[in-house]
This record gives sequence, C-alpha cells and structure tokens, in this order.
Amino acid sequence: MNYSDLAPSYIRAIAPYQPGKPIAELERELGISGIVKLASNENPLGCSPQATAAMLDAIKTISLYPDGNGFELKSALSKRFGVEHSAIVLGNGSNDMLELAARAFLTVGDTAVYSAHAFAVYPLATQAVGATGVSVPAINFGHDLKAMRQAAVEKKAKLVFIANPNNPTGTFLPAAALLEFMRALPANILVLLDEAYNEYLPQECRYDAVAWLQEFPNLIVSRTFSKAYGLAGVRVGYAFAGADVADMINRVRQPFNVNSVAQAAAVAALQDGDFVRRTNELNRRGMQQITAGLHKLGLEFIPSYGNFLSFKIGDASKVYRRLLELGVIVRPIASYDMAEYLRVSIGLESENDKFLSALAQALGEVK
Repeated sequence: MNYSDLAPSYIRAIAPYQPGKPIAELERELGISGIVKLASNENPLGCSPQATAAMLDAIKTISLYPDGNGFELKSALSKRFGVEHSAIVLGNGSNDMLELAARAFLTVGDTAVYSAHAFAVYPLATQAVGATGVSVPAINFGHDLKAMRQAAVEKKAKLVFIANPNNPTGTFLPAAALLEFMRALPANILVLLDEAYNEYLPQECRYDAVAWLQEFPNLIVSRTFSKAYGLAGVRVGYAFAGADVADMINRVRQPFNVNSVAQAAAVAALQDGDFVRRTNELNRRGMQQITAGLHKLGLEFIPSYGNFLSFKIGDASKVYRRLLELGVIVRPIASYDMAEYLRVSIGLESENDKFLSALAQALGEVK
C-alpha cells in the first residue's frame, strides 16, 4: 500500500520548502572548510549579548514547560508598540504566523492572494489547508497592489499576503500605497502584512503599521526576531491584530509553540537598541560594498530594502554550483520564477569580499 494516498490530494501536491544549504552539509559534500554562508538572510553579527545572557539564564529552568501565554514577552511587545496583550500572537518564527493565519481563516474552497516572486511560504500555507492560491503578476519584481485588490475582490478571497520589504526581491511599498490599498479593500478580506525585514528599512521609509490596526480591523502585522535581532536559531516571531482576529489565530496555535529560551532571548533583544543600530549600520555598509562589486562586474540587480540582494547572473545554476565549490553559499531562486537570478545575504565585510572574489572567478569560468 502507498500510504501517501491516505493524505489529501492538496497535501500530496505540496513541494516542500527548501531552506538555504547549511555549512555542515557543504563541508560533508565537498570536504572543504572556511565556508561563508550568505544564503538565509541571517545576522552576521550573531545576536545581542543581552539575549545570549538571557538564554543562558533560561536554561536553568529548561525542565519546566514555557509560559504558554508568553506573558513577559507580550508585556515587552505591549510596552514597545502600545498594544494590548489580547492583540498579540506569538509564534515559532514568523513562518508560524503565516501558517496559523491560514489555518484559522482558510479551508477547502477558500482563496488567498499573493504576489508573484513573493515569499514561498504564502502558497505553501494556503495549499496546506486545501485553499486555492492566486499569484498576481508583479511590477518590476514588486507587488502590484491595484491588481492584487482586483484579484482579491473578483476571486472572493479571504486573505491577502503582502511582504514589505519583499523576500527574495527586496522591493518596498511606501506607506501611502499600502494605506490606499487597505482603504480600497473590502473589510471582509483579511490582509497579512509580513514585515520580517522591517528593522532594515532606512529612516525615511519607516511607517507604523501597528498603529493602523485602529483603522483596519482586517489587518494582521507579522514580524520576527530571526533577522535584525539575530535569533533565527531559537525561532520566535509575533503578530499584531484586532482582538477577535488574534483570538481566532490563538485557537489554532500550539500551547507551547515558543519555547522558554526563545521567549527570554526575545525579551532581552528588544531592550538592546544599540545592537539593532549596529546591525543596520553593518547592513548599510555591506549593501554598498556588494552593489559596488556587482556594478564592477557589470551585473544587474534589484535594489533592495532588506539585508539581501537578488542579482541577475544568466546560468544561475552553474554559477551557484561553482560558488559552492569555492566555499560560498548563496540562494538560488528559480522556484520564484527567477531562474537567472541568485540571492545573496549581506555579511561581514570579509564575507562580502570572499563572495565578490568567488563570483568574479565563477563568472570567468562559466562564461
């Protein structure tokens, strides 16, 4: 018997999400060392020393279950963003937020809308509950909000996913465009605004989507501690929503989906503004370093507002493989209908240098 036949057809049709290749895996495959991983948009500075200290302290009580309601972390988020505990949902990374929203509000026969070239988890979360996903063609690799609104209305969608900045393209939607979209959208359509890279926005691009919850009860704002805060390994994300929307999401959330070490780390990380400022400064310099290098190599790239950059390389699969052999891991993004592009995360200056040097060598050999 083929036991996969017992699963619903929409589960059997899922192509699992492919994460960035781990360093240890490449070491095993090629037997090389000194590898630089610039594939998963991780923080090259690590995490805040305050978060490290908090995690070490939390380990003392690791035999106990975590606080299933996340009181201390919700209190820290409440103080920072001015929202009530009832408007906060905690998750095992912001991926959890996307999947929980889909589980709470979508089922077989429902529709969700997202942009082409947007985060791969949107269609995966939609398909996993048997709903239908509608991918709207992008404009210059970014969201076409007018077309997305039209599709959401015509298809009677329940949920719209928007990433800002978008991964993997790095494109950005200004506040005015988002507000225009929200005000034109029927109130019975939920919008999940995925702000995983919010902390990387330059000051002139900043806006307060959390404050918009007062005007838009159909809005969900999700964020993460995995990127700018450097806590990808402990998996902690969060979302803000109206109390009734948050209540529905919490009903499908596992009781202990954020472990005690992660909660302690997140509370401490929120207090270390200096670490986030250093992260931003490093990212700004690294972005300049890599864009200058790509210009020198004569390569096109998509201007990015995150901590990564997607660049056009032609035969991306061959260049990707050669970069692996040279000890540099980047991200192929053919699954995003960008077969000629690779995505590179911004690293330390030395890591960026190694990437640019290896890329120049790979280009010379592949061409």
